[in-house]
Amino acid sequence: MHRRAFSGRVFSGLALSALFARPAKAKAGSIPVRPFGKTGAKFTVLGQGGAKLAYLRTKEAAAQHVRFALSLGVDYFDCARSYWDGHSEEVYGAVLPPVRKKIFLTTKSLKRTRAEADRELTESLRAMKTDHVDLWQIHNVQTRQDIDTIFGPGGAIEAFEAARKSGKCRFIGFSAHFDPEIAVAMMQAYPKFDTILMPLHAADPAYLSFEKQALPLAVQQGLTIQAMKVFGSAALLRQLHVSECIRYSLSLPAQAAVVGCSATGHWEDNARVMDSFRPWTPDEAAQVRERATAGPAALKGPSMEYWKRQTEK
Repeated sequence: MHRRAFSGRVFSGLALSALFARPAKAKAGSIPVRPFGKTGAKFTVLGQGGAKLAYLRTKEAAAQHVRFALSLGVDYFDCARSYWDGHSEEVYGAVLPPVRKKIFLTTKSLKRTRAEADRELTESLRAMKTDHVDLWQIHNVQTRQDIDTIFGPGGAIEAFEAARKSGKCRFIGFSAHFDPEIAVAMMQAYPKFDTILMPLHAADPAYLSFEKQALPLAVQQGLTIQAMKVFGSAALLRQLHVSECIRYSLSLPAQAAVVGCSATGHWEDNARVMDSFRPWTPDEAAQVRERATAGPAALKGPSMEYWKRQTEK
């Protein structure tokens, strides 16, 4: 499902007159900057997700999209070597080098051994035309076997530690969206991560919740927290407005959110939302969760969150 199908249409909570009003023009600088936790870095609280660049279909169109994000002041660019068969990194490499010192650039690796991860980082740096990334993340950790391999002899963590020491990355972290128990196990296994990237959205608390299970430990450990799946891969936009989705995620103790923008209108929507952003109160957040997950159009469980483990233990 694509966010394009919902952006600019009828959303719950909008007054009828607002449906026909001409939207205010998105302004550069509307997206605020926050400190990126203990890392000391500061950049926009919303970042471009590299995975969705594939929806632009050509690298030329994707490059134009990235330039538009830059024109709105976005300076946080997320990626992974696996996205779009490496083309997402190549798009960043075509656009971002002239502004490299002004942006926060991330990538991720699915590799679980040191040798494989080392090779993949070399490929990522070459594709993005940079000598370092700001954040390198162990990507999509799903199982105990992943953890055993990552931290075993010759495991990927050795590559990540070496890259941080050599300056090929400034910070290291991991992403998890399959099982919150695995995210907890990763944090327990290694107390030296700088960051975590995980699903934090209004429907998450209803099923295998990262907000309930993994977020408290991440806060306790002082990790810099990044939210993903903010719109529930667009499914939440059946029930909630773009502003409600963004406000929910950024009202949690998350320093930033990666958003899957694949059209200029998406970034225009986001910029307009952030121009008047304020966090939800706990009561307001509870009401948003209720609207998302209750009633005949409930959005919860494995049929909606297909990226999570499909059965409860």
